[in-house]
Amino acid sequence: MDIYSMKREEFLKWLKDENRRRGLSRAVSSYVSSKEKILARMPHINVIRKEARKIKENSMERIFELLKEAMDNIIDSHGNAYFAKNAEEAREIVLKLIGSNKMVIKSKSLVSEEIELNEFLEKYDNKVFETDLGEFIIQLRGEKPTHIINPSVHVPREEVAKTFSKIIGREVKSDIEELVKVAREYLRDKFFTADVGITGANVVAANTGTIFIIENEGNARFVSNAPPIHICITGMEKIVPTLEDAFKIVQVLPPYATAIPMSAYVSMITSPSRTADIEKTLVYGVHGPRELHVIFLDNGRTRMLSDSILKEALYCIRCGSCMYECPVYRIIGGAFGHNYFGGIGIIWSAFTAGEDKVAAAIDACTKCGRCKELCPLEIDVPKMVEYLKKKLVSMGYIAERHKEIRRNIIERGNPFGE
Repeated sequence: MDIYSMKREEFLKWLKDENRRRGLSRAVSSYVSSKEKILARMPHINVIRKEARKIKENSMERIFELLKEAMDNIIDSHGNAYFAKNAEEAREIVLKLIGSNKMVIKSKSLVSEEIELNEFLEKYDNKVFETDLGEFIIQLRGEKPTHIINPSVHVPREEVAKTFSKIIGREVKSDIEELVKVAREYLRDKFFTADVGITGANVVAANTGTIFIIENEGNARFVSNAPPIHICITGMEKIVPTLEDAFKIVQVLPPYATAIPMSAYVSMITSPSRTADIEKTLVYGVHGPRELHVIFLDNGRTRMLSDSILKEALYCIRCGSCMYECPVYRIIGGAFGHNYFGGIGIIWSAFTAGEDKVAAAIDACTKCGRCKELCPLEIDVPKMVEYLKKKLVSMGYIAERHKEIRRNIIERGNPFGE
């Protein structure tokens, strides 16, 4: 079966799966109404989001300079910094830090999904536990994320109840508060017995080497603080010049990502835990982690940056707003993309997973422009999708039906072959 037939089957699977459609429909309805209300209360966000766009543009122009500055400052603060050219290098760095037969807890990390880190660590007899509720649900179900902010958005509460009932050995009602309570009880001890905690980062300030982790559940705070070793894996595009710049990103993300004025928790981490309370002598490793390791990943980002059109995708702050607003994503959900989703996900998947992974999905984008209109940074996704489509055609990625239509136009002057 060719890639086009496989993607068609994936689309049909989503269309026929009533549970997935129900879960996604509920989430979209809740998100859209909530976001409209919160943005109406925050007129000042329009100024901040435009400033955030300029910050990202400037950062990408100076990314290698900022990368060096961030890494130097992390090391100066007694942390460890690494640069991984690709997914394989990133996995190997993590493996050297963790080894085998360890308990690893994770907060939500798109980059760890990008490099398929969980599966890799489990090959070496490590036990890996996702602690974000959405990631925890799909890990138990053996599924992949279908949204960058809400990975289990396709799973309705009735199915979550069935999944949790199996794992704890008793019937769990499909009451959302009860489901959250079950997850809390199951994961609670993992935070304090884990050997290693792995997080991502929403933004990194180069001038101090500070990583920012934005969340609502409080799990990322435990993951980054309770185990003796904290590993942060993030894309190099998350770096901005200063703390002030980083705070601009922090303000824009919550209303667009989860339709709230500010997230419950914003962690700023610059070094391992430390104290100078005894004779003002600085000692590392107090109540928090003894070690901090930050891995900056390329994995196609430099290649994206070299393209004058597609480099705009690097401005994305991963709010996920465009997906909920996309008329196609609302219907076929996680089938619209590969390791990233929606129109912007097509661009990201092409560079981080390969053009062959998106060639059959790119035609799903109607280029309606709704994503650009509602993106906080006004990223022109339709333009990039159209440009990438031309590149894919030049590389030979054309569906058989499209080849036939092109042949008919060239040979007979019409698409029907008449």
